[in-house]
Amino acid sequence: MTPVKKAYGYVTRIKEGQIQVLVFQHPISEAGIQIPKGTVEPVKDPQDAVLREMEEETGLRDFHIEQWLAEDLWKNDDGAIHHRFFYKLSVSNVEDGWDHEPTGGEKRRGLRFISFGFLRAMRLN
Repeated sequence: MTPVKKAYGYVTRIKEGQIQVLVFQHPISEAGIQIPKGTVEPVKDPQDAVLREMEEETGLRDFHIEQWLAEDLWKNDDGAIHHRFFYKLSVSNVEDGWDHEPTGGEKRRGLRFISFGFLRAMRLN
């Protein structure tokens, strides 16, 4: 089985001296709070995919990849294997909260991601 490639973006900013990470409330309540992410199209680079997904899912522009964080293989509940790529990104001039209708495909038509905003990130060291 060929793994499905997924790109995840941890978008951070500094506000009032605190590191914050971008999250949103998915409209399907079981999906909960999430970070922006998406599928890497065949023969595409995960770095290009994470930038595209960030724009499509958030409506923001001018993301900057600061760092590749990790990658792994993960088995989804449906049995599919996901090859996941994680990146740390930054973006400037962002409001504290907004709603957005994602672009990028038929499956997203009519979907509305609510309550985009930033949560204080914990330091792990």
